[in-house]
Amino acid sequence: MREKILEGSLNVFSVKGLRFTMDDIAKEMKMSKKTIYTVFRDKNDLLCAMVDYAFDRIKEAEDEIFYNDNLSILDKLRGILGVLPDSYKNFDYQALYQFKDKYPAAYEKLAMRLDSGWDKTFELLRLGQQEGIVRNIDLELFKISYEATITRLIMTDALEKKSLDYPTAFRMVVDFMIHGLIEKEE
Repeated sequence: MREKILEGSLNVFSVKGLRFTMDDIAKEMKMSKKTIYTVFRDKNDLLCAMVDYAFDRIKEAEDEIFYNDNLSILDKLRGILGVLPDSYKNFDYQALYQFKDKYPAAYEKLAMRLDSGWDKTFELLRLGQQEGIVRNIDLELFKISYEATITRLIMTDALEKKSLDYPTAFRMVVDFMIHGLIEKEE
């Protein structure tokens, strides 16, 4: 029941952003609000659970990439840094920046999830460095740069000003992080 409500909530959120109501969720799920409230205390509780649910799906997709022996180190890095499950491609990521003021607990959960789960990425970066595929870089600085960029994309109206959707901008950022500024070595 919990997972079903979370999926429905993500669908409604992708259409209405934070303006969604529990009535909207109930209508989407074809169930009573009372049933939803037996699983989630309130909208803030639901939003926190939605953040965890979405990030858990992302981590599952990352694991598939990480353990795929048919991918090179760079392909794994590109995949893990750019993972965006199909069900989240039309999601309104820019609505997430509204969490900070209206739903601080959900915002903190989002910030915490962005900051965690870097073990596999760091492992791939270290392996790439050992094999001479990846430059010797400070991994924490790389993480900070990536997080800051993603945070800026989803926590501000920067994409709206550029008329870019999140998946397109996200792919561009990952490409830049993997390939840098140099077109080709001379």
